[in-house]
Amino acid sequence: MPEHSSVLFVAIVVVALIYGFSNGLNDAANAIATVISTRVLSPVAALGMATLLNFAGAMLGLAVARTVGKGIVSPEQITQFTVIAGALAGALWIFLATRYGLPLSVTHALIGGLVGAGVATAGFEIILWPKFTRVLLSIAVAPALGFGGGFFLRTALAWLFQKSTPSRVQNIFGRLQILSSAFMAFSHGRNDGQNARGLMMLGLVVYSGQTSYWDSPPWWILVLPALVMMIGTAWGGWRVINTLGARVTKLRPVDGFAAETSGALVIEVASQLGIPVSTTHSITGAIMGTGATRRFSAVRWGVGRTIIAAWIITIPICAVLGYLFTWLLKLIS
Repeated sequence: MPEHSSVLFVAIVVVALIYGFSNGLNDAANAIATVISTRVLSPVAALGMATLLNFAGAMLGLAVARTVGKGIVSPEQITQFTVIAGALAGALWIFLATRYGLPLSVTHALIGGLVGAGVATAGFEIILWPKFTRVLLSIAVAPALGFGGGFFLRTALAWLFQKSTPSRVQNIFGRLQILSSAFMAFSHGRNDGQNARGLMMLGLVVYSGQTSYWDSPPWWILVLPALVMMIGTAWGGWRVINTLGARVTKLRPVDGFAAETSGALVIEVASQLGIPVSTTHSITGAIMGTGATRRFSAVRWGVGRTIIAAWIITIPICAVLGYLFTWLLKLIS
């Protein structure tokens, strides 16, 4: 089969949508785990809110999509097989992590898959090191910023409300946490929601040879990825939600507000800069930071170590999978 065919382009679209679904499935926890854990919203109401706001966020902007599509591997050197293999690698790892309740960086899964597939296609020179290096640095920077933001915001709130009764604090932040959860859901859509769009834009540019699609993609490339991510979010990765909401640390509404606000602010800054940052890293770090304000033992560091280990191995494992899938596609074509 020719490596630039309409059949392969359709395959890219399908695989990108599968990846987009897995994105919503795993990352649903980012927006709603805390608000469910604190019992501010019911699971159904939280999922409904996250679904709509993920979609709304995903419809805004192209900066992250361009970085995913043309900032990690050189579009001029890849084939349609590269895009398919990279997306398959990312989606497979995300589904596996979701099955075992691990909150994962779906962004890093995709980037790892694309890098491995790209190397299998044209060698290591295909990697665009400046932006790829920024992505690697974000593995440490995003959770650190989330942790610091969660810790200091929660500490500041404790100082501001030190004379308030627990019931008054519960009342105030029971309402405010709805807003912070909505902010988190919107921010997730605005950053991670663009990943599948970037894949489809990359596939279209490789297929057509028209670089103008980086700035003006067809309407369906804007809408379809947002829709499938919305469906994945609505489906809900309940094991991941339980891990983030209940297993890392015990959360109250004020803790949830501090964690969601801090995590969302990190993601918003990254989205403005066009950096595909991990929303999972940001919110998990923020949850740990808020828990640590009570005492460090309030955070279940054993669970945290397991999550961090999964973050560290995501890019290497997905790179290997992307390499193998590219090799298999070449073999059977």
